[in-house]
Formats: sequence, C-alpha cells, structure tokens
Amino acid sequence: MAEKKQDLPNPQQINIELGEKEAEGIYSNMAIISHSPAEFIIDFTRILPGIPKAKVHARIIMTPAHAKMLLNALRDNISKFENQFGEIILDKNRGMFPGFNEPPKVN
Repeated sequence: MAEKKQDLPNPQQINIELGEKEAEGIYSNMAIISHSPAEFIIDFTRILPGIPKAKVHARIIMTPAHAKMLLNALRDNISKFENQFGEIILDKNRGMFPGFNEPPKVN
C-alpha cells in the first residue's frame, strides 16, 4: 500500500518592516560568540587602529536551532556569492581579523 503524502501547509507570509536607522546598518569587523545550553549570543563590534577599546554595537541572542539555521543560510549565501563573484580569499594572517578567526584545531 502506498503511503499517502501529507500536504504541508502554505508558508506564512511575513511583512518585515525595516526602519530608517536599521536600514543604515552597523559595520562590524569583530564578533564574539558565546553559548549556553539554551542560547547562542553573538556580540558584533568593530576594532579600529589605535583605539584599544571596542564597543558592542549589536547583540543577537538566538536558540541553538536558529543559530544552526543562520549558519546554513550563511553557507548558502556565501556559495552563491562565490559562484557569482569568485572565491573569497581569507588572509591567513591571524592578527588581521582577530574577531573572525577560525577556532584553534584540536588534535
């Protein structure tokens, strides 16, 4: 007997409002990521030459499931970007991007 395929409900349309201040965006060249069993916290900041202090400009708190969905969405969008514009080359000089370095490799 063939299984009956369940129809999934139509996805809900969401009207997203983008305020003038938010549309300007916030530049960040450093992110600090921490987590607990219930959430991921991403603090976006920027470091500037000659300024020894960095201020957090935005904090995003999300569930682990939403953090993983964000990771997948970023992978997908980076892949599309690279297909259109070419590979994004990362400078392996770790001091250049202290907030976005890869975590240390564990052997």
